[in-house]
Amino acid sequence: MASVDPTLGPLIREAAAQLRRLLEVEAQETPLVPWQRPPAVPIAVTAPEAIPPSHRSAAVPRRPGDPLPLLHPHEAAGLAEDLPSLERQVQQCTRCDLHRSRTHAVFGEGSTDRPRILFVGEGPGQEEDRTGRPFVGPAGQLLDRMILAMGLTRDQCYIANVVKCRPPGNATPLPDQRGACRPYLMRQIEILRPRLIIALGAVAADVLLGRPDAVARLRAKVHRLGGIPLVVTYHPAAMLRNPEYKKPAWEDLKLAMRQWTEPGSRD
Repeated sequence: MASVDPTLGPLIREAAAQLRRLLEVEAQETPLVPWQRPPAVPIAVTAPEAIPPSHRSAAVPRRPGDPLPLLHPHEAAGLAEDLPSLERQVQQCTRCDLHRSRTHAVFGEGSTDRPRILFVGEGPGQEEDRTGRPFVGPAGQLLDRMILAMGLTRDQCYIANVVKCRPPGNATPLPDQRGACRPYLMRQIEILRPRLIIALGAVAADVLLGRPDAVARLRAKVHRLGGIPLVVTYHPAAMLRNPEYKKPAWEDLKLAMRQWTEPGSRD
């Protein structure tokens, strides 16, 4: 083995001391947070790479009962932190042009105590705009039957839409209309902390997952939003127009129900 030049010893020790001092300064400027094991999630199938950063939960410790962090601080600025106050904000909202033609803003309804399922649709229709309640027309009647087929009642679930005001003529909500309402929906999810989310249709799936794909490409698998299992299926209105969608939709509902039997899914 080659001998080490003895004159290098002091230089090496001085370099090591300088490195230690540098690390100490950096540690003071940027405190290290102790690593914590993330909580177990009740699903095995995920697609995190498909979810844009703005849709992912922040990697910070969270106590049981804390809201899910689904919004960036600038998106959450000014949003109420409880459902009644948030609903009042929605009723007074003028973020997009849909407020001009609404009769009622349709906030959502159902169980607010960690509902078994959060159903998210596209937007209110004529009957919903008239009554201020979600899914009360023909599509709502089919959704009620779907909920009963899952062994649940409507009051065990929570039902909401991407946009809170009816688009004229029941048109598909435009991107700016979806973007205006998205913070309200995400704050609802943060507060509700549902055990499972079912996205009804491509618009809901796009807003929740950031994936503008057809339902056929997104269904039959489990996604995640902030650690919550999320299943995509056809909108009840689409099933009324195309009865052949009912069979795959039932398969999606069975996939959703299987999440309840996974470890931790009833926590």
